[in-house]
Amino acid sequence: MGSGYAESGLPRAHGLTFMSSANSRGRRTMTAPLIYADLPDEELVALAGNGDARAFDQIVTRHGEFALRVARRIVSSSAVAEELVQEAMIRAWSQSRNFDPRRARFSTWLYKIVVNLCVDHRRRVQHSPLPEGLDPADSALNADGLLEISQRDAAIAKAIQELPARQRAAMVLVYDEGMSGSAAASILGLSVKAVERLLARARKHVRARLQPEHHELG
Repeated sequence: MGSGYAESGLPRAHGLTFMSSANSRGRRTMTAPLIYADLPDEELVALAGNGDARAFDQIVTRHGEFALRVARRIVSSSAVAEELVQEAMIRAWSQSRNFDPRRARFSTWLYKIVVNLCVDHRRRVQHSPLPEGLDPADSALNADGLLEISQRDAAIAKAIQELPARQRAAMVLVYDEGMSGSAAASILGLSVKAVERLLARARKHVRARLQPEHHELG
C-alpha cells in the first residue's frame, strides 16, 4: 500500500521535522528530526492531521498488514481487500485531523473504518467466490481421506461465505484474530452482547450447513 493516499491527490510532507507547540490534542513540541517508528499512534495521527504524510506512512506500516489480513478474510478476495484497505487508509488520512484520542484508541478507529468498508462491500455483493485453495472439486485430491478433508473444508468455507456481513466480521475479529468480545464490539460499533449474539447465530448457521455434508461424507 505504501503511500497510496498521496497518490490520490492528497498532500505529502517533505521535511523530516515538524515544529509545533503543545495544544488541546496533546501534540508535543518537535525541534529535532522525528523518529516516526518510536512515536505512539496518537502522536502520529496528530502529525498526520497537520499534513505530515511521513507520519501517516508509519501508520500504514504499523497497521496495514493487520488491516489487509482482516479485509481478506471478510471479503475473500485479495484484490478487493487491497482496494478496500487502500480506501480505508485514504479516509483515515483525510479525517486524521478530526481524530479525538479521548474518545477511542486510534487502532480501534482505523479498524472500524476498514471493517465497515468490508461489511458494506459484502452487503452489495450477493455471491462471493470461495477462498483460494478451497475447491471441493480439486482433481489433485484423489485419495479418499484427502478428498473428504477437502470437501469438508470447502463446506465450512461456503457456510462462512454465506454468513451476513456483520456475522462474518465478528467471526473474523474474534475467532481468526483472537480479539476479545469488547474489542470486537468497539470496532463493529456494537455492544458486547450484540457481538455474542452475532457469533451465536454464525455458529448455528455453520453447524446447520455442515450437518448434511457430514452425513453424506459419513
